[in-house]
Amino acid sequence: MAPFYNYRKYLVLRLVLIGMVFFLFQSCQSLADFPTFSSNNTINVVIEIPAGTNAKVEYNKKLEKLKVDQRDGKDRIIQYLPYPGNYGFIPSTYSDPSTGGDGDPLDALVVSSSLLSGSVVETIPIAVLKLMDNDEQDYKVICIPSAKKLQTVSANTFTEFSGKYPDALKIIELWFSNYDTTDTVTIKGWGDEKEALAEINKALKKQ
Repeated sequence: MAPFYNYRKYLVLRLVLIGMVFFLFQSCQSLADFPTFSSNNTINVVIEIPAGTNAKVEYNKKLEKLKVDQRDGKDRIIQYLPYPGNYGFIPSTYSDPSTGGDGDPLDALVVSSSLLSGSVVETIPIAVLKLMDNDEQDYKVICIPSAKKLQTVSANTFTEFSGKYPDALKIIELWFSNYDTTDTVTIKGWGDEKEALAEINKALKKQ
């Protein structure tokens, strides 16, 4: 019983700590305006939708709240397999419509166990899925947590990730191609960690 009890204590403590960090962040500033780069020079990602869930949660910058997106007056629940990773956005970025973007922050998928909605996670970008959604650029930066204890895959580069987990690329690509039947999605291919970082830098908001 002791190992299970200790593991349960660890999970509770982890959730409490993440919740405390989230509360501090929320009280200081809008999540959308949080720094893109952490003090450790990793990439911050705001988690909107935890892995394994299917409610389309989005951060409303005006209200500074996380809310379930609405479609036809109803909560938008994905009628497909749940999210294959923790979905969110890279703060202080902007996908410029004048250059083909969708006018939103740059999207990110953090490959790990489920993380709390509203938490800010330091990550390592290892790839970018080049996706067009209704003719708008809607790239997805694929990341892993920089903290070893949160990692479920071991990879720091696209070559490592694709070499060790080739089917993971297929799963991610197929999921984004099929989860929303109302949109026309075209996959343009994959980019490595250098391309992912280049997309992040290109999307940085001018201060």
